[in-house]
Amino acid sequence: MVQWGKLFGASHHHERSSGERNALLPTRRNDASSAISSTEVTKVALRLKHQVETVIPCEIDEDRVTTPLSGVITAAVVETSKQAGGSEHKSCVVYCLLICKKWFKKQSLLEPWDADLHLVRATACEVIAKRIIEGEEDMDYLLEHVLLKRFSILIDGDDSPAANAVETAVDLHALTVIGSSGYQKCIQYLWRGWLVQDDCDTSRFVPYEDKTNTSYWAHLDPDRMRVPKYQNALQIIFSVIFLGLYTGAINTVNPTGDIDPVEALLYIFTLGFICDEFSKFWKVGRFYLGFWNMFNFTLYILLTTSFVTRMIALGHPEDNHQRKNFNNLSYNFLAFTAPMFWMRLMLYFDTFRFFGAMLVVVKIMMKESLIFFALLGFVIIGFFQAFIGMDLVDSDLDATSFIFQAMANTVMSSPDFDGFDNFAPPFGIILYYIFTFVVMVILLNVLVALYNSAYSDITENAIDEYMALFAQKCLQFVRAPDENVFIAPLNLVELFCLVLPFEWWMAKPTYERLNDIVMGVLYSPLLVVTAFLEQRSAWVIKDNRRRGEEDEDTIEEWEQLDWKPHNEDDKWVKMVKETSPDIKMDFTTKEVLKLKDEVAEMKEMLAKLLER
Repeated sequence: MVQWGKLFGASHHHERSSGERNALLPTRRNDASSAISSTEVTKVALRLKHQVETVIPCEIDEDRVTTPLSGVITAAVVETSKQAGGSEHKSCVVYCLLICKKWFKKQSLLEPWDADLHLVRATACEVIAKRIIEGEEDMDYLLEHVLLKRFSILIDGDDSPAANAVETAVDLHALTVIGSSGYQKCIQYLWRGWLVQDDCDTSRFVPYEDKTNTSYWAHLDPDRMRVPKYQNALQIIFSVIFLGLYTGAINTVNPTGDIDPVEALLYIFTLGFICDEFSKFWKVGRFYLGFWNMFNFTLYILLTTSFVTRMIALGHPEDNHQRKNFNNLSYNFLAFTAPMFWMRLMLYFDTFRFFGAMLVVVKIMMKESLIFFALLGFVIIGFFQAFIGMDLVDSDLDATSFIFQAMANTVMSSPDFDGFDNFAPPFGIILYYIFTFVVMVILLNVLVALYNSAYSDITENAIDEYMALFAQKCLQFVRAPDENVFIAPLNLVELFCLVLPFEWWMAKPTYERLNDIVMGVLYSPLLVVTAFLEQRSAWVIKDNRRRGEEDEDTIEEWEQLDWKPHNEDDKWVKMVKETSPDIKMDFTTKEVLKLKDEVAEMKEMLAKLLER
């Protein structure tokens, strides 16, 4: 299949070539600092880059690098990579391999004649990083130091914004690293709140102290609302309520234009969501903007327009004709947003695999559409100018709306040829035939090919894409968290009841205590449930540790009978070993080695015969 992404100079993986500047997720730059000197981290990265360039000196098939029993990325290569940082700086090796991946990706753009070579080297960096992660036996060291400790490199003599391996893998869309078992364990621990940010140093992650505390009251803590899983659940709840309020508002039209309680709550929710979006945009900047952000902005603009027109309607007397017109216009804007409300709900269901995979497909297809619309824009402008020129020949510009509508119908695969019979004959109809051919036969097929390529690329790696989306979702909650979590529309309570009246004059300890009290009251219904769930989880963790298993372990059907090969099964174990193939070598290699041994044996026999 044609690789349309490569053809147009783009990749479906959308790796970032400029690091933090193009980060997918928000960052808190002021609080984070590198755990190791940026100079030392850069040296480690350069050592690893030299190693990868030496291991892969020429272009090879990517399968030779990614295969589990690779003859290129051998155990010796992985062990050498682990030594790149020495005993003091070995925790930054995985991060440095991801930096090398970014360098090789950028080098493939700068040197297109060696693009395939650099892309294979970038893949090798990911494979080595994955092998190091999965080969680390000390889980505490892996999670807290290798994956979650932040590092910086030198760029133009200055330290780059500090980031850890988990964040960098998401920013670079490193699916191989994201799909490793240790990485996924780290994401699950962050998602469940078993790894939390240190209150004294937000750049560090520490284990949750009360993870094994079976006391119900120990978990009834407002700070637990920082846990991504609980924030996501609350966002879903508020989104469903938001949709319910909209359904109630649109199904109970007020002819007089008055705002009933349901509509009032709908607009209050909208204000909360708008404030939340602007707050994130203020913290992160223009790089926060993405497809779903623009989608939400459009929805909120339409709802705001509906509210403004309703206020204009209320400004007129009740029996005034203008009041009825503005009231109808307000409800028309409100009804227009119905599809967007339901589509917005899908955004919060991306933690489920089906919705997550489909959202990735939709997102990539929307990006691929930019290529089509870029080509279409130039074509439309050119033909539109030609048609306008023909219309001006008779010194009367009276067919503009007809031309625009006819061209729009053609783009929507519904051309209308009848209207061009008398339009600047014979040039008008000929030009319209050419326009229809270019749009419907060429450009629309290009769009279909782009969509097909994007869908194939995503569905082939559906599981990895889902894990990457889930990791991104998790890090959105923990990468740049607020000190006090007020999820929209509860952020209005924080803004109008805490920030404006108290924050500017109240002592910080007192203000933090006040925040805890308000959060405890607001989140009390949810905290009652989460405390129960965490208490039950604590019992499960203690039982797993008693059995010597991992904290998140569950007993499955095949584990319910505690069976292991014993003395009476020695015969069975021996038979299994004798009949199990050696997958480390293929059949051809085995036969060659066997033939080699036979030739060596024959040479010994001939040597003995000659000696006689």
